[in-house]
Amino acid sequence: MKNLTLPAEGGCRCGRVRLKISAPPLLTMACHCTGCQRMSASAYSLSAAIPSEAFAVTQGEPVIGGLHGASHHFFCPYCMSWMFTRSEGLDWFVNLRPTMLDDPGWFTPFIETWTSEKLPWASTPAVHSYEALPAMEEYEKLIAEFAGTFGGASNAGG
Repeated sequence: MKNLTLPAEGGCRCGRVRLKISAPPLLTMACHCTGCQRMSASAYSLSAAIPSEAFAVTQGEPVIGGLHGASHHFFCPYCMSWMFTRSEGLDWFVNLRPTMLDDPGWFTPFIETWTSEKLPWASTPAVHSYEALPAMEEYEKLIAEFAGTFGGASNAGG
């Protein structure tokens, strides 16, 4: 597995929306919920929880699509790539789709969620699995454990 070099840049499929991260993820995830299956046209979606202050859209203006509940899913308005998600009440991080980064080879999901809805053949190398979401009080422990095992970020170039 490659290391994540920071800052890291990326963008949508057509390149009209670009973004940049300047800190390593707090946690990496795979979500098996049926909503993510449908939005990603895959067995699960991938997310890297990036601290909000370390995330920036540097070009273009993504639009909100998908469900308009407490989760705001942002897409490129031209190619419709699902780029990132912001959740109401959780303003301290952004769930970035790691494949939007120019070099996503560092990514491995640390936790997987909504395994109660996963397709029977779908599997990930995640260390922790949850039938739904982890309890709120578990996140601090998961973030600390991930930080201790990730070791995939370097600050080269930034």
